[in-house]
Amino acid sequence: MGVVLRTAGRLLAGFLTAPSRSAYAAIPSDPVVLAQTLLPGDVLLVDGRQRVSTAIKYLTQSTWSHAALCIAAEAPESGTPPLFVEADVIDGVRQVSFDLFAANHTRICRPIGLTSGEVEQLIDFAKSHIGNEYDLANVIDLARYLCPTPPVPVSWRRRMIALGSGEPTKAICSTLIARAFQSIRYPILPDITQEFSNDPDCEGCMRDILHIRHHSLFTPRDFDVSPYFQVIKPSLQAGFDHHALIWNQEPG
Repeated sequence: MGVVLRTAGRLLAGFLTAPSRSAYAAIPSDPVVLAQTLLPGDVLLVDGRQRVSTAIKYLTQSTWSHAALCIAAEAPESGTPPLFVEADVIDGVRQVSFDLFAANHTRICRPIGLTSGEVEQLIDFAKSHIGNEYDLANVIDLARYLCPTPPVPVSWRRRMIALGSGEPTKAICSTLIARAFQSIRYPILPDITQEFSNDPDCEGCMRDILHIRHHSLFTPRDFDVSPYFQVIKPSLQAGFDHHALIWNQEPG
């Protein structure tokens, strides 16, 4: 039975990762500028063009359907593009080149204040999981919401995206990266409670207590809306000058 389910899951994964026929209006960043902007530790969010991307975008109410962790910056002297670790539906956790994402609409989310040692720990954690399987149970769950797209209450959607097996040797893209950042105790979107401060000089003051959210509840969108990640736009980093733009001179 296990072999049958695994085979069925892989066939379904193949179907879901086929190109979507949905309209794709987003404009990709200049790949040369994007590659030059990326740094190790950056999270690259991707506006995917696969069938499964439709379900992820719907459930998360977001543009982003995939996330990858940058583990190496561009090396112009050797011609090596940036490298990433991602969780792929077919191949599982793997190392890939920047070329895989160059034609997609993307967004760079950069953690702030990490030491070089913390970046190294972050990358080592992600690389240590290369070879792990993708959580196909999650794929089967997502498939149920593709056709037709159901009227699911917003409050339920995050739970639906986290219905996978939860086995430690399996992963989906955003949960792998969430676990990597949790390994160095860097916040993404923690649950926050408040309690009275113990500071004797500030009677009645409140302090925030951060609680780690389970990694299975994270989605690509969370890195975009997190207050602890800076959104980096390559066109602005390269030195944007609106005076240099060439506009079509239509008759007024």
